[in-house]
Amino acid sequence: MATQVTAQRRFSFLRVAIALQTLTIFLQAVSAGLLLTASYGETLHSAGARVMYGASMLYVLAAVLAWKPGGGPLTPVWHATGFLVLASVQVVLGIAHVPSVHLPLGVLMFGLSVLALVRG
Repeated sequence: MATQVTAQRRFSFLRVAIALQTLTIFLQAVSAGLLLTASYGETLHSAGARVMYGASMLYVLAAVLAWKPGGGPLTPVWHATGFLVLASVQVVLGIAHVPSVHLPLGVLMFGLSVLALVRG
């Protein structure tokens, strides 16, 4: 019984981490729009990038905790690691000011994150 409760907590921690990542990616799209229209948009988008990257790291941590001690599947760890790689590429592209790849990658990340949330 205690094992089931622990597994459910880790599972819900994983879902919360995915939801947080999805939300932060969505907010990055909103702040990208503000980047074009408001003087504070660049500051907000830059701060949001740090939060989004942290949310991606939290997703990796949650996936590892759901897998290793809980005996869950390894697949979420691979998905979370892939997201962290995409987030790293996204940050580099943003710093390098390559919007032709940065924007479509952001859309792809949001779609994949929503898919992970629905499947998770």
